[in-house]
Amino acid sequence: MSGAFAGQTVWAAQSNDGKAGMAWDWVQITRGVVAIADPMSVVTNVRLVGDEGEVLTAHQAARYLNEMVRSLPWQEEVQRALSHHLN
Repeated sequence: MSGAFAGQTVWAAQSNDGKAGMAWDWVQITRGVVAIADPMSVVTNVRLVGDEGEVLTAHQAARYLNEMVRSLPWQEEVQRALSHHLN
């Protein structure tokens, strides 16, 4: 391998309430390991609200967005795409 890879992942879904999407940059740490490049820069059209119904700031929402990203199988998809690229 002649250097690390980097890219962007976009994850989207549609429901009766509309379309939702999230995107983030990733970097390859070592072969077989990819991570979010900047956990504070997940981009989304989802509006998160607090217990009182207030819209969370970007800083407040970052924790929840990162939990969502962590729950998705995106790393497996990136690894699969990288393996096709390297072969």
